[in-house]
Amino acid sequence: MKKENLDVVTIGETMTLFVPSAVGPLRYAGQFDKTIGGAESNVAIALARLGHQVGWISRLGHDEFGIFVRNYIRGEGVDTSQVSFDDDYPTAVFFKERQLGQDPKVYFYRKGSAASQMSPADLNEEYISQAKFLHITGILPALSENCKMTAYRAIEIAKKHQLTILFDPNIRLKLWKQNEAREPLLNIASYCDIVMPGLDEGEMLTGKTSPETIAEQFLANGTKIVVIKLGERGAYYATADEEAYVPGFEVKQIVDTVGAGDGFAAGFLSGLLRGYSYYESIRLANRVGAYALTVAGDVEGYPFWSQVDPNHTEKEILR
Repeated sequence: MKKENLDVVTIGETMTLFVPSAVGPLRYAGQFDKTIGGAESNVAIALARLGHQVGWISRLGHDEFGIFVRNYIRGEGVDTSQVSFDDDYPTAVFFKERQLGQDPKVYFYRKGSAASQMSPADLNEEYISQAKFLHITGILPALSENCKMTAYRAIEIAKKHQLTILFDPNIRLKLWKQNEAREPLLNIASYCDIVMPGLDEGEMLTGKTSPETIAEQFLANGTKIVVIKLGERGAYYATADEEAYVPGFEVKQIVDTVGAGDGFAAGFLSGLLRGYSYYESIRLANRVGAYALTVAGDVEGYPFWSQVDPNHTEKEILR
């Protein structure tokens, strides 16, 4: 991949995902569809569909699931040259339990996974330096102490080479407790240019309850722009000089909310890469995130640029 063509680099764990064909408790499920799931690769795939050059860094088990994950992500147009395979630790898996009219329950089997063994040595400084943006989430530092150091090293490299850093806290309380997560995530946020929490995550980290006061806390912490995801209401953003609410898109039938926040992050990054204003970038983010709501998988609903290009005449599926 040529230096001038790498837009975004992201780092994190991706697992093999099994989704049952039928609705109901997993104990009664007999057939499953196999796909993938992982916040960072979700963002990478969504960006690739929007026409950007993206690199995904990770470690996978040297097993059939690891090969499947790598091939799937590579097949979506994401550069996987920085993915390594581990002979001693497996690729993680997880399962969704489908429920009528509700978000699915999710069961993870990721402890001791290959990705949890990632270390700063897995990072190629020359490769990361080629990108314009580094995307990281709070999942990576939650996986292990080694992964936490990997996140800090990635930030150090990005700052050295003047990449813009976007941080999505993506708090996973199945990986660590709230009191364990708060201090390291706030510390990571202080080094990042863009912080993008959900409203509940912002409250969890700052103790504040409104988008405005949450944003004030992150801006005082050193962040340049705070974008707070508000679900169907859209999003709120603030910098030192401007702030606004950006309305969301109505989706007639919501199938699965998983992956919507990652689509939002990809849409926002796509807007910035295209030279859009913050408001326009968040408008695009809302649209991309809305597409993710229309299907059961994590990545299957992400749109291609032709579907969201404001200059294109293709019929919009969101009304």
